Amino acid sequence: MDKDTIVQKFGGSSVANPERIKAVAERVIGYKNHKCDLVVVVSALGDTTDELIELSAQITDDPPKREMDMLMATGEQISCALLAMAIKSKGHDAISLTGAQVGIKTNRDHTRARIQKIETRRIRKALTKNQIVIVAGFQGVTHDDEITTLGRGGSDLTAVALSKALGACVCEIYTDVEGIYTTDPRIVKEARKIRQITFDEMLEMTSLGAQVMQSRSIEVARKYNIPLHVRSSFCEEDGTMIVKETDKMEEVVVRGVACNKQEAKITICAVPDKPGVAARIFTEISKAGVNVDTIVQNVSHTRLTDISFTVPKNSLTQALATTQTIAKKIGAGEVLHDKNIARVSIVGTGMRSHHGIAAKMFQALAENKINIEMITTSEISISCIIDQQSADMAVRTLHKTFKLEQV
Repeated sequence: MDKDTIVQKFGGSSVANPERIKAVAERVIGYKNHKCDLVVVVSALGDTTDELIELSAQITDDPPKREMDMLMATGEQISCALLAMAIKSKGHDAISLTGAQVGIKTNRDHTRARIQKIETRRIRKALTKNQIVIVAGFQGVTHDDEITTLGRGGSDLTAVALSKALGACVCEIYTDVEGIYTTDPRIVKEARKIRQITFDEMLEMTSLGAQVMQSRSIEVARKYNIPLHVRSSFCEEDGTMIVKETDKMEEVVVRGVACNKQEAKITICAVPDKPGVAARIFTEISKAGVNVDTIVQNVSHTRLTDISFTVPKNSLTQALATTQTIAKKIGAGEVLHDKNIARVSIVGTGMRSHHGIAAKMFQALAENKINIEMITTSEISISCIIDQQSADMAVRTLHKTFKLEQV
């Protein structure tokens, strides 16, 4: 294409009602007037997704995943049709398309499908007609025409994948915040907007609890080096650029503090300490479709040991049932669980070249009488599992300790 292509994604809060949809239409038209090709991805209106889930719960406790995809895909179809109407009412040509019409082909994993290819022919044809293309996010279709959805936050993934397929110069993610912050401003009022953050840091922040973007979308952007601009749909200010490398990359030791209160801990007591037992436990949990995060095994002095691990809170019931079954099979003791935990983490690529960061973190928590139950690290992050009641204090403590208000 001769003109630059820009992909924009507007989240549910940006299109929550007719007035906001009209405002988004004005913003999109403003870009179109700068002579660029525009592809706009939209999420469902406001709380529509949650409302649809609630509707299904009133019908059955165990809805079939295929039918959930049929239901959930309707939310984005409503918002993309309304936005196209709003743009047309202002004298510009637009066309709304579903994921299937766009040609987003996925595997058959209902409710969390993975994109396999995008057939861009129809989008490119519309762009040559000078149309603004509005795409229903979060959805695709299998090769045998079954509707699928891409998992929570999947509209981000739609936008990033379309950016790659179309060779877009930038992918803009519009949300209800002005960018990525050093931590949640609702917890720390001194939190600062980050001007630039690396893909690695953003992926780590997202996986550790920051809820600005879907982690899979960050992975795709990193793989194909697609610059992401996270910004507010309610103001014109620049937001945060997510890029491969940032200015003064190693000088900023800690870029942000993340917190996740949606985890639970399971402990298997008196596990026989012999080869293959841990593999057997976590193989069974994996087969149940449960993601396990932090794992800690105590040192054995009696040929018995305790194994603790964390799982998403919404997977706790399934994880517990599977764990209790396998504990009996291997001759372990009781299985305990704790829903009142939180994960607090510090993230920064500068950790690769600085020492003493972990000690500084642990000391700060100790001085505030915050007990650490489990610890896990990566090359650019350190996470501690703590009591949930101490989570907000821990975030404020670490934000101040690493002087993130000065970023």
